[in-house]
Amino acid sequence: MKPTLLIMAAGMGSRYGGLKQLDPLGPSGETIMDYSVYDAINAGFNDIVFIVRESFKKEFEEKVAAKYSGKVKVTLLTQELDDLPEGFTLNPAREKPWGTGQAVLSAKGVIENPFAVINADDYYGRDSFKVLADFLSALPSDSKGVYSMVGFQLDKTLSDSGSVSRGVCAKNESGFLTSIQEHTNIRKEGDKIVGQTLDGEVAEFDSQAVTSMNMWGFTPDFLEVCQEKFIEFLKVNINEPKREFYVPSIVGEMIQEKTATVEVLKTSSSWFGVTYKEDREAVVAKLKQMSDEGIYPAKLF
Repeated sequence: MKPTLLIMAAGMGSRYGGLKQLDPLGPSGETIMDYSVYDAINAGFNDIVFIVRESFKKEFEEKVAAKYSGKVKVTLLTQELDDLPEGFTLNPAREKPWGTGQAVLSAKGVIENPFAVINADDYYGRDSFKVLADFLSALPSDSKGVYSMVGFQLDKTLSDSGSVSRGVCAKNESGFLTSIQEHTNIRKEGDKIVGQTLDGEVAEFDSQAVTSMNMWGFTPDFLEVCQEKFIEFLKVNINEPKREFYVPSIVGEMIQEKTATVEVLKTSSSWFGVTYKEDREAVVAKLKQMSDEGIYPAKLF
C-alpha cells in the first residue's frame, strides 16, 4: 500500500504575523508545502490530505492545492474550534483550534491506509520523506499501533529570532521512543538550551537531544485513539481556553500504556522552518541555494 501524507496547515501563524503556509519562499514562488509535496511524491506517497481552516480554504485551494492537480490526489479537510464530540460545548473564550491532535482527528473516516503527519510550515528534506515512506509501505495491511517518528537534533531546530515549542524525546538502545515531553519557550541562553514544561517548570536540555518536529508515521488505528483521547482531554480541559491537545502527548501516553511502539527513524536531511518573520530571509536563501545546486528544479510545479 502506498501511504498517505497529512499536512497540518490550519494554524494561523500568529507569531509569524500572517498565513505563512501561503508565503512564497522558493525561487519561483514556492511555499514550504510545495517542497514537502514534491519530496513526498518522489518518495512514494500518492494521496495528500491538507487540514486547513474554513476561513481560508478557498484561497488555499486556489493558490496551493490546484498546483498539484494531475500529479497526486489532494483532499482538503477543515479544523475548527467547535469541531467537538457530542456532549461538549465550546467555551466562548477559546480563540484557536485545539492543537495537532484535533487536526489529525479531522481526517478520521477519510484516511484508511498508513499515513504520515507533518507541519505545513516546516522543511523536512527528501531523505526524511523517503525513510518514512519506506517504513509505512513495508507495514502489513492489518498493522495496529506500529508507529514511527523522524527524529531531529534539538539544537538544529531552534530559531535565532525567538523561543519555540518542541517535543523532547528519549529512546532505548533498540531505537524505539520511550518518552516524549512537550516543552515551550525553548531558546538558547549563553551556552545552554532552556525551556519550560507545560506546567511552567524550568527545564534544561542536551543540545543533541532527539526532538519531534511533528513528522510521524501512523497506522490508521491512531485516528480511533485520537478520538478516544480527545474526549478524555476535553473532560478536563473544555473550559481551559489555551490548553492544546498535542500529537506528542497522545503518543507518549500510548507508549506508557504499551499500546503502541514508535521507531525513531534517522535522516540525513536537515530541518528548517519559519517560526518568526525574521526567519524568512534565511529560509529563502537556503531554498535558492538548493535550487542553484540542482537539488531541486528551478520550478517545482
